[in-house]
Amino acid sequence: MKLADLGEFGFIDRIARSIPAAAGVRLGIGDDCAALSLPPGELLLTTTDLLIEQVHFRHDWTDLRTLGRKSVAVNVSDIAAMGGTPRHLFLGLAVPVGMSVENLDDFVAGFLEAARHYGATLVGGDTCRSPGPLLISVTAEGAVPERELVRRSGARPGDAVYVSGTLGDSGLALQLLLAGQTPEPFLARRHHDPEARTGLGRALAQAAIPTAMIDISDGLLADLGHILEASQVGATIEAAALPLSEPFRRALAQESALLDLALAGGEDYELLFTVPPEREADLAELARSTGVPTTRLGRITGPKEGLIVLDRDGRPIPPRKTGYDHFGRGD
Repeated sequence: MKLADLGEFGFIDRIARSIPAAAGVRLGIGDDCAALSLPPGELLLTTTDLLIEQVHFRHDWTDLRTLGRKSVAVNVSDIAAMGGTPRHLFLGLAVPVGMSVENLDDFVAGFLEAARHYGATLVGGDTCRSPGPLLISVTAEGAVPERELVRRSGARPGDAVYVSGTLGDSGLALQLLLAGQTPEPFLARRHHDPEARTGLGRALAQAAIPTAMIDISDGLLADLGHILEASQVGATIEAAALPLSEPFRRALAQESALLDLALAGGEDYELLFTVPPEREADLAELARSTGVPTTRLGRITGPKEGLIVLDRDGRPIPPRKTGYDHFGRGD
């Protein structure tokens, strides 16, 4: 079916019929604004993100249902980074003229599937025609008890630097795709269908363990740099401590330069956070209870020391890349 046969409002109504009632949603899709409520004593968290065809994704690399799931995950990951719980989603779509209703149904099905997975509800948005590529704009709202909000600015010298999961898998998958190769399923999933660490982020905040936290979207070094800048500190990281998946280790054994992808590849959507030494035992227990592995990468230092990456012999490594910048040279 062509979208023109259904019309904009027919398409919106098609989406609205798929969304169940949810706590805190007084009015959802169908009015001029959504009317929402939060539990008393909780702060509203709001983040927004764009995914643009040929910039963030390509149709020949991913199916639309998976793209719908990723559109949710990359946004609620920001909520996780501040210790919050995802609540509401707003979806904006600029749709190419030739895109079919069936393709849009696939995208929306994936989007709503991920929304349910993270406990969030689609409550509004906008649609329009695009003269060019598919453009996806998502705004996510979450909530966090005021005393449990985790920011980027709390890291202090002596804190340990930790990260969840593994690093570099998404960057390696993208490099293979750009080279015309097919990544193995694990790597492809890490790139096309990432998992936001909402459960871990909430548990960390509730236990008051992190002094600072961020999600890794632009790369370990770039996002750690954001913490260091906000906290006015430095850090020393040990390259040998980087948590790497088995597929990444196999590739690294063939090409040592791939280490840059673990340091700066981006789109890992893991949580990077700092922990006082006296809370590291608590973190180990929390990681066991949540089932998400966490790895100690190094420590926070004074501001004059800057960000240093050390090799196995304790020598500084000059990274060839520090992270993704949409407007940087060569990106």
